[in-house]
Order: sequence, then structure tokens, then C-alpha cells
Amino acid sequence: MTGPRDPLVILGPTASGKSALAVALAQRLPGAEIISADAFAVYRGMDIGTAKPSVAERGGVPHHLIDVADPSETWTVARFQAAVAEILDDLARRGATPIVVGGTGLYVRAVVDRFTLPGQYPDARAAAEAEPSTEALWHRLDRFDPAAAAKILPTNRRRLVRALEVTEGSGRPFSSYGPGVDTYPPTPFRQIGLRLDRDVLDQRIEARYEAQMEAGFLDEVARLLAAGPLSATAAQALGYSELASHLAGALALDEALDHAIRRTRRFARRQERWFRRDPRLIWFDAGHPQLVRQVEAWWAGC
Repeated sequence: MTGPRDPLVILGPTASGKSALAVALAQRLPGAEIISADAFAVYRGMDIGTAKPSVAERGGVPHHLIDVADPSETWTVARFQAAVAEILDDLARRGATPIVVGGTGLYVRAVVDRFTLPGQYPDARAAAEAEPSTEALWHRLDRFDPAAAAKILPTNRRRLVRALEVTEGSGRPFSSYGPGVDTYPPTPFRQIGLRLDRDVLDQRIEARYEAQMEAGFLDEVARLLAAGPLSATAAQALGYSELASHLAGALALDEALDHAIRRTRRFARRQERWFRRDPRLIWFDAGHPQLVRQVEAWWAGC
């Protein structure tokens, strides 16, 4: 490949090979740089469990938004969006081609579709969190913003709290912020998705945990916990809470790993469902021996 390309987005479930594909493509296109859209690769010291590409695995390709925050910091979609905007401006000035790669769907959509993101309202959030009944939160939201309530499951406490935080804190309905994730307008980003047979993906997830444990994942978790509590966002990283429970004596190691594997497989299913809703994605078989050439040819022809 020669010359600049339209910006590329590589999506897919965890363990589908997104990072390796991004590096292989970037190595073939002079001036290409990778922007990580992984909610947890931003954290320093969270290396093994997040499957963060090592310096060697980055293959000499510049990577952005890796190791830019401490695990005690909160990293939000708004912070990610602002950081990516600066990076994209810099790449455009230098004539470099961005490749956005990751599995955090909302982060990618915030960039691809330039979401207008609401601010944070701590007092309103605290008031919502103080309500013990998740069902009551849904009914409260339904009174103030029925359009938002219609799109949120009555059992999804996290999203209900956020919607009420914004609605009550800003005085503006949560549903009024942009067209939302259910619309797919034209975008300058070219987007591909990697698909794998579900059984193969499940095997990859289990094998990756085995490799991570051999590489010192448990020690990594112990070091992080010794350094202080993780932020609410960092603590959501797959595998970390399960191993933390083992270190606290609540779970045997085999149980902790089994829980982590099961949770990661469920997460991969949710990722697949999220990505498949977007009709703009072009799908490729992640296990195809000519995957890099296939994507390279498609991208060059866009």
C-alpha cells in the first residue's frame, strides 16, 4: 500500500486478533499510526490482563492512548473522545493515516459519529445511586425522559443512573443528546469487523487466560492492589476482579479463572451483538490465512 488512506476502524470481540491485524496493515502503509480504543489499555501497569500489545508486538508502529492514565484515575468516553480529537488533528497535519482498533464499542462510536456527550453531575448522580430499587430508577426516568427509558432495560442500573444524572443534573433530557447509538449516519471512517466461529472464540479466550496466568497475571493484580484502590472504570477490566477475589481468599484460583472466562465469553457475545447492529461494517473472517491481504485490498479500493 502506498499513499494515505481514509481512516480505518477495526472492530471485533475480544481475542479476535484486532491488534495484530492493525499492526500488520500499518506496517504496509507508510505513515499509518494506531489509536487504541480499548477502555483499559489506557492504564499503566494493567498490561497482562488487558492483553495490551507489548512494545515488540507493536512492530515499530506508533500507538496512541496506551499507558496514559494511572489505574486510580477515571477514564470516560468523553475523555477518550477529546483525546482522540487531538490525535486526529495531529495526524491530519502530518499527513498520517489513523487506524482505530479496539473493542469498546461506545468509545468508537463517539469518535466515528462525533457524539455530543453530556457532562457529569456528581450531586445528581449521588442522588440516583442512593435509590436502592433499580426498578424505581427506571420509573423515575420514565417520568422525566420516557424516550430514554424506552431504550434502557429496567434492570440496567448503570445506564439508568447515568441517564438520571444527566437528565436531573443538566435539566435537559438524556435522550436529547445527539441521535444516539441507534442511528448510523455517513462517516469518513472505513469500518471492518472481525468474525470468528463462537466455539473458536471461546477456545481463544480460555487459551489467552492460560497464557496470561503463565505470564504473571496474578502477580500483576497483586501489585495493582498493593498500590491502592482501582478507579471504578479500571476495576471493570475483565479478570481483575476475579483474581482480586482469589487474593482476598474469597475464591479458589480455579474458581476465579472459571468466573473470569465465563464473564469474558459473555462480554464477547455482547460485543458481537453491538457491532452487528451497525450496517456500515464490512465483515471479514478473522481466521482466514489471507486476512491481511483481503483487508488491504478492500481498504485500498475504498
